[in-house]
Amino acid sequence: MRSRFTYIILFMLLVASCSRKPTDAQQLSELPKIYPDYIGVTIPADIAPLNFAMADEQTTCIDVIVKGAEGGELHSNGEETDFDIDEWYALTEQNRGSKLSVTVCAEQQGQWKQYQAFDIFVSTDSLDDWGVTYRRISPGYEVGGNIGLYQRNIHTYDEYPILLESAVPGRCFNCHTPNRTDPRQLTMQIRGEGGGTMVQIDGEQRWLNTKTDSTKAAGSYAYWHPSGNYCAYATNTVHQSFFVGKGQRIEAYHEFSNIVVLDVRSNELILSPQLMTTSHLEIFPAFSADGKSLYYSTSDSCRVPAEYEKVKCSLCRISFDAEKGQFGEVVDTLLNGPMMDKSFTLARPSYDGRWLMYCQTSRSNFPVFHKDADLWLMDLQTGETRSIDEANSDDTDSYHNWSSNSHWFVFTSKREDGMYGRLYIAHIGADGKVGKPFLLPQRQPRKYYRDMMDSYNVPDFTKVKVDFNVREAHRQVYANERVPVTIRK
Repeated sequence: MRSRFTYIILFMLLVASCSRKPTDAQQLSELPKIYPDYIGVTIPADIAPLNFAMADEQTTCIDVIVKGAEGGELHSNGEETDFDIDEWYALTEQNRGSKLSVTVCAEQQGQWKQYQAFDIFVSTDSLDDWGVTYRRISPGYEVGGNIGLYQRNIHTYDEYPILLESAVPGRCFNCHTPNRTDPRQLTMQIRGEGGGTMVQIDGEQRWLNTKTDSTKAAGSYAYWHPSGNYCAYATNTVHQSFFVGKGQRIEAYHEFSNIVVLDVRSNELILSPQLMTTSHLEIFPAFSADGKSLYYSTSDSCRVPAEYEKVKCSLCRISFDAEKGQFGEVVDTLLNGPMMDKSFTLARPSYDGRWLMYCQTSRSNFPVFHKDADLWLMDLQTGETRSIDEANSDDTDSYHNWSSNSHWFVFTSKREDGMYGRLYIAHIGADGKVGKPFLLPQRQPRKYYRDMMDSYNVPDFTKVKVDFNVREAHRQVYANERVPVTIRK
């Protein structure tokens, strides 16, 4: 009983010690070092509050005042900020198209210090999507543990599981893909025993066996046609090689990879044996905004993993006739990997048809394990390309997807420690200018990200919350009854 009483007293003293007002603060001309680094970021009006702490964990208390250029004010005092959500919404909405000025006072070793105020810019562009989906997986690269697909309401801090490994033990799953952020049409793949390609339309799951005599493996790396009648997949297997010593830890590679399109109305696969099902490695398909073209990456076949450094992907485009369900007969090479001595992967066209975002590395068709992976942007009106320096870092930046209105994109970055992928969101204007990205907000970000032992990957926006029947998925996996597909003649 005494120990409990002592704990309560200590807790009350701690709370009291972190609720003092700044007195005799030393005025500094430098910006505060905060975690996460939200200094100068561009945000949408109703994103979850950007709570932060001082990066120096010796700080005992911070006092923060946020003032809107167009009016309104917030105040927070404690070990870290904890802004009221409703007050935060009101302040950001009032200052849409303007900025917030943030003044930080920090108590360190009994002395208060007031830092130079910094700005947070509030875009006029909304981020109306409900949230983001992603897979969380420990960077141990093995099946087992706590692999899970999750969704997060980006306007609050609420996270919900979609599918956890505990429901299908020993299986690896990923490639969860909504149709242009609309999860009412959703596909994903489960690898291993009882695996298959799932297509869910309006809540009804259909589990397919997309491996045929004409296709070497099941479908993965999916992308929906805007009509919702088709879904493109790469058919491949993923292998891993590990390095000994310092530097790169792992190389992921594919011994083969081809691209097929599934007509979800008839369960027919559409092939192009001469162009898309070849001895080359065709991978990462993505339909254009108007559905008339399919972007993808391709590389020459080589002996992997021994010749892994020779994997140089070109970025290509082929026409697609949705009325006839046919590929075109000519491939356009937009960026030639071998000639440029680079590798271009993960093409993602904006849904308004204006931009094409992709990943550039020195080699490989699996950029997430490469420190030099950067995001690049192609202007589809002019063909000009550039590195998105405003968002890139000195470490891996990849796995990007667009918001439904094409004014925001989400991506993963290992910029913090080179090990764990975290989710960042960035704004892009009509002129292609990109704002400083911000780390996905958490209520207690320093504790959350310090304690989180998972990497985030394959993030995507969703217009609404994903409705997924886990019991049905479990039943289907263990029943192992798959709907066969046929090849369209």
